[in-house]
Amino acid sequence: MTAKPILFNCFRSSSSWRVRIALALKGIEYEYRTVSTLKGEQLQDKYLAKAPLGRIPGLEIDGMFLTESLPIIEYLEETRDGPALIPKDPKGKFRVRQLSEIINSSIQPLQNSRILLYVGAEKKMEWGHKFVSEGLEALEKILGETAGKYSVGDNITMADLCLVPQVYSAGRFEVDMTAFPIISRINAALSEHKAFIVADYKNCPDCPEDLKK
Repeated sequence: MTAKPILFNCFRSSSSWRVRIALALKGIEYEYRTVSTLKGEQLQDKYLAKAPLGRIPGLEIDGMFLTESLPIIEYLEETRDGPALIPKDPKGKFRVRQLSEIINSSIQPLQNSRILLYVGAEKKMEWGHKFVSEGLEALEKILGETAGKYSVGDNITMADLCLVPQVYSAGRFEVDMTAFPIISRINAALSEHKAFIVADYKNCPDCPEDLKK
């Protein structure tokens, strides 16, 4: 019997959130293993032995320990049944990867807790607001060309898995989302989908009660 996958993650980690959505969409049952970034557990030797960079999420599956959210999602796409998260046609595939990487490489890293710690408490809100806003401006323009009901056409893709956690993070940095009507519309539609509700940070066992309100 194949062992149940184990997801090492934290409730508010954007990258972890993406993988939780993918697992939910694919209908994959898994064990939720908390790695508290607030306590620095991702930097403890036990976790570093599995993930040398000390980053989450990590997914233990098929006898491997996978890291980096987008490659994890692509692995699930290639090895598991369920709705397709990446189109088969080259143009559609490019668009999904393009949008995903804008968030994954050009927005999210600049609001990462390690970066904010280096920037300092006095500047982190200003820093986060600036770079998240600039990234969303670019994202909004491209979505104007690609969006249907969701980010690329009318089917949920990997780009949507990246979008929802990023919109939440934008709220943390007090970004005015009325400036991004396409992003806001897509986020609202996705937020009503069962898989996105199940994977939401508020439904994670390690989410503090005061953040669930």
